[in-house]
Amino acid sequence: MEDIIARMQDEKNGIPIRTVKSFLSKIPSVFSGSDIVQWMQKNLNIEDQVEALHLGTLMAAHGYFFPISDHVLMLKDDGTFYRFQTPYFWPSNCWEPENTDYGKSVCVCVCVCACVLSSSDESLARLQRAFARKWEFIFMQAEAQAKVDKKRDKIERKILDSQERAFWDVHRPVPGCVNTTEADIKKSSRMKQPHKTRKSVYGLQNDIRSQSPTHTAAPEVKEPTEDELRNQIQHWQAQLDRHRLKMSKVAESLLSFSEQYIEYDPFFTTPEPSNPWISDDVTSWELEASKEAGQQRVKRWGFCFDEVLKDPVGREQFLKFLESEFSSENLR
Repeated sequence: MEDIIARMQDEKNGIPIRTVKSFLSKIPSVFSGSDIVQWMQKNLNIEDQVEALHLGTLMAAHGYFFPISDHVLMLKDDGTFYRFQTPYFWPSNCWEPENTDYGKSVCVCVCVCACVLSSSDESLARLQRAFARKWEFIFMQAEAQAKVDKKRDKIERKILDSQERAFWDVHRPVPGCVNTTEADIKKSSRMKQPHKTRKSVYGLQNDIRSQSPTHTAAPEVKEPTEDELRNQIQHWQAQLDRHRLKMSKVAESLLSFSEQYIEYDPFFTTPEPSNPWISDDVTSWELEASKEAGQQRVKRWGFCFDEVLKDPVGREQFLKFLESEFSSENLR
């Protein structure tokens, strides 16, 4: 299929790709369904129009080209506009997209478009229920992706959005359409079963029944013991009692912590005096070794009590305070 698609995209002998003017807009990089059928009959020696439509529908179902205004991937011999898929999304790349990627794509559509199709609304609600705990993080990623997409050229963004939508039409087709990425259940189960043999008086013979998954012996299911059930109950109770935080709260805490300590990080803020590791000035080491508490040093003590105890000068000052309160034994 990919060889035929490469011939279709040839600049000289391929399908003519053009930009069509529509009402108050332009549709870039498209061709009609009748162009595909005519090209197949001319270059692939296909005489029957039905055969050309069947071959084109197979290519569309695998995502090599797609209709720009429909989610049903099939070829029509009329003026319906189609667009080639980028090789990055071809099936030969063995894509196995996850539901989180699909959720992010649907959220980007919600962020970019003011109105969303009803199928996207249903998918969005279904994914939101499936990823209840991860949904806020997925939506944050989608918002960031939507901001990046808005900075692109309008025509380029329109083409990329349609190609990504067609990719998900292949891997997450609308109800009633064939999913070409699904593996045959019987074939996959047959491949997973080892080739069994049985003993005979004439030697080893292949067991005919082992070739069919319906004749394989069912594994014996052992009932769990009382101790195993008790351990499972304790495990799930511990999972229910676990303390969980939202990803947004964790991100906010991490950002506030980084902003608080950024002026003490020499990689982000130039230290005063200069860094003694990259210069000949050792004033910074002398200040650290001295027992004088500078303004920046005291400011860091206010972050938390651990900062006071980690600093020798802060620990000494705190010990003096405890001695004045007759409770210095708490620090020794």
